[in-house]
Amino acid sequence: MRPRKRFGYEDFIAEKYRGIRPAPGYPAQPDHTEKRVIFDLLNAHENTGIDLTESMAMTPPSSVSGLYFAHPRAEYFGVGKIDRDQVEDYARRKGWDLALAERWLAPILAYDPALAKAG
Repeated sequence: MRPRKRFGYEDFIAEKYRGIRPAPGYPAQPDHTEKRVIFDLLNAHENTGIDLTESMAMTPPSSVSGLYFAHPRAEYFGVGKIDRDQVEDYARRKGWDLALAERWLAPILAYDPALAKAG
């Protein structure tokens, strides 16, 4: 087995690794609310002064967040459009009602919630 290379902070910033950096709100992780989980786990506000708005935008605006996967075979992917049964299941697992899940996942819905209610 080959020894693993250890990367320091500067190596990650300079992207000297092979891998991916998916982030909440992007195609691989479309739910912006997961930023709150990350921020809470890392005590981000206390450690960096960075905060989240009600809509999960980071402030100051120049702030960025993401997950680093430093593996040469890691690949980006996108979550495709999702149907109502998937949204219902996701809402159940998050402890949300359906309307809240539809609001946060609106860009990837494969249906129109207004039409689904009417039908």
